[in-house]
Amino acid sequence: MSNSEHDNLEEQEPVKSENAEKVEEEKSAAPANRYIRIKPFYFLMLLFGLILLTAGITIFALTAGDDKVVEVGSVTVERNEFQKLFETYDQLKEEYYSDLNDEELVNGAINGMIDALGDPYSDYMNQEEAGHLNETISSSFEGIGAEIQERNGFITVVSPIKNSPAEKAGIIPNDRIIAVDGQNIQGKSASEAVLLIRGEKGTDVKLTIQRGENSEPMEVTITRDEIPIETVYSEMLADGVAHIQITSFSQHTYEELKDAIAKMEEEGMKAMVLDVRQNPGGLLNAAIEISNLFVNTGDPILQVQEKDKEPEVFVATEGLKVKVPFALLIDEGSASASEILAGALKESAGAPLVGLKTFGKGTVQTANDLPDGSNLKFTTAKWLTPEGNWIHEKGIAPDYKVDYPKYASLPFLDPSIELKNGMLSSSIQAAEEMLTAVGYDPGKVDGLYDDSTEEAVKALQDDQKIKVDGVLKGDTTYALMDQLRQKVQKDDPQLLKAKEVLLQELGRADSTK
Repeated sequence: MSNSEHDNLEEQEPVKSENAEKVEEEKSAAPANRYIRIKPFYFLMLLFGLILLTAGITIFALTAGDDKVVEVGSVTVERNEFQKLFETYDQLKEEYYSDLNDEELVNGAINGMIDALGDPYSDYMNQEEAGHLNETISSSFEGIGAEIQERNGFITVVSPIKNSPAEKAGIIPNDRIIAVDGQNIQGKSASEAVLLIRGEKGTDVKLTIQRGENSEPMEVTITRDEIPIETVYSEMLADGVAHIQITSFSQHTYEELKDAIAKMEEEGMKAMVLDVRQNPGGLLNAAIEISNLFVNTGDPILQVQEKDKEPEVFVATEGLKVKVPFALLIDEGSASASEILAGALKESAGAPLVGLKTFGKGTVQTANDLPDGSNLKFTTAKWLTPEGNWIHEKGIAPDYKVDYPKYASLPFLDPSIELKNGMLSSSIQAAEEMLTAVGYDPGKVDGLYDDSTEEAVKALQDDQKIKVDGVLKGDTTYALMDQLRQKVQKDDPQLLKAKEVLLQELGRADSTK
């Protein structure tokens, strides 16, 4: 039973039995001068006995078959399943060798119950952690700009936020964060990790990253910044194809998207590529509102199924609808609300999905504020696609699978480490692959920093107006990674494929006119 249902319950009037009615009839029919005389002492003893009997019956009725904590006057009845917890608490308080903090013990017990669920999306947050809960949804915040979750004991990146310090530093989905400023965080919750990673704008945080289970960890220093709340970015491509990217589903995303659509229509939009790659999700309502723009009135958007209940179907309502052909870009960083949109567009709107299989998060969480300011977030339902498919831990496959180019997943180069002629390392090999990708020939890509590699670095430095010394460090390293990031965005095979599919659809539409 939900809290709201419980709060709306009202007590019913007691129902009288047939015997009670007969007694009342007999009492009303009895002569007025007939009564039973009881001495005061016996009357008081009888009254006291009735009170005790009533209290005993009440306690039995409240506790029979249900071991909830109940207070009747000064009498407290405890739930039997928590007796071991109470005994442990009392014993620790009495016998532990040093003083204990009651709040920390209670928080630890609650965290233990949440951990026992084995659900990475359920979490207990103390007052400090709860203060960060809605920052990425409702306002800007200061940090590195990456969505993380605990997965198999490791803090794992779901997706970096567009234009964030994390994205600019080369953080990609599925990177494992092993340590923060040298402190190992394996086994910590996502909320605990967030408190370590976030900080004031302009300060640095050093992350130890592992990319792939068998790779060597690498250290990445990221300067924290203000992460803006803007969640929709639009541009007009050639041939009247608009590219609109949604980076998260926040309180204002729907309005931002409507504004972007209006802007693209003014520029002559003939087709739209909607992009939720590396979008970790957000608000369920935002996903439904946005899906409503693309799904015909009356058609299903998703189904939500709570425990022991039949699925509730959410259908598209009347309102603004996109009239041009559209496709959706997805990848392994598209999660939660992004997958709701992908399921609705694929199954109800018939839109082509292009890219890579999505993350696979098919559950819904509810966050409840507790009286002391802490917060309990836990899974309350699972969501299904319009056709009733549960994509949890499976993801949604694209209609057109298109991989990222190999150079898009090259490891991060640490700008603080100097790479120069005569050195040999795996980082140098990565740098050579980057140089090759952005148009500077380092010669043989073998991890050896030879004369050809040095000349390629000098050419990069000359073009970027950086001191030409042939050494890869600092500004030169940043310039190389920026060039690579720009190339990934410019030569985007997934976007190009989506555009091709839409132009073919437009061509077929023109031929039938």
